[in-house]
Amino acid sequence: MKQLFILLALIGFLASCRSSRAIGKAVGRKDSTAKAITVAPPVVNKIDTGQLIRNTLADVARRHIDFTTFSAKIDVDYKGTDGKGHSVKANIKMYKDSAIWLSVNATVLSIEGLRLLITKDSVKLLNKLEKTYAARGISFLQETTSLPLNLYSLQELIIGNPVYLDSNVVRYNHSNGLITLLSIGQFFRNAVTFSDADATLVHSKLIDVHTLRNRTADLSYSQYENANGILFPTKRQVIVSETGRLEVKLDFNNYVFNGEVSFPFRVPKNYSRQ
Repeated sequence: MKQLFILLALIGFLASCRSSRAIGKAVGRKDSTAKAITVAPPVVNKIDTGQLIRNTLADVARRHIDFTTFSAKIDVDYKGTDGKGHSVKANIKMYKDSAIWLSVNATVLSIEGLRLLITKDSVKLLNKLEKTYAARGISFLQETTSLPLNLYSLQELIIGNPVYLDSNVVRYNHSNGLITLLSIGQFFRNAVTFSDADATLVHSKLIDVHTLRNRTADLSYSQYENANGILFPTKRQVIVSETGRLEVKLDFNNYVFNGEVSFPFRVPKNYSRQ
């Protein structure tokens, strides 16, 4: 259960082929009874894939969800490497580039089991079930998830923006109303798919660039709602695989952008420190 709580605290962690286009070639035909006539090839409008990529990235940048504060309640279904499923409820509050506060309740007991406060340089955990308190550096996020997370990337993940989308885009595909870009960054090959209609994020497939490491993550985003002009994905599915497989489904509700937030975090005197 401790692994579950840590994973929930991170909320949500957690290929496309290059489009091929045939270009026809006109060939001069010879007449056996007449002088050969050279036929000029027809004018073909070549598609500039590089420009399509730049246009897509510009659309994605315009669709980027910006916020100052964010709060929500989340229904979470989780299946760990042991195959056992769990359901919990979580309350989350964020202040951009400053803090993430999270409270996790077990749905059966309806009592708070864990409270976390994540800042730029620290992760603080209050385990109310075991009456313990722990403070760790921000590297704790990477140690517990095997993912290169920090406060910024975790907030982007929670709010529903693309993560690990590098400017080094090597492939482009457009079909069935979807656009997929394949980028190669420092950590991952990322095949990220957007809706052609409104540039909303649909799916991201992350594969570790290090071939000796079998690390992958599948992130799916759906059920977008319009919150005062912000298109927000209320349903997520996250599958992380390396030595085992973790599956998380998130259902956001009662979410508020740019409201008042507070981050209560008091350590009782009778709690043991770890």
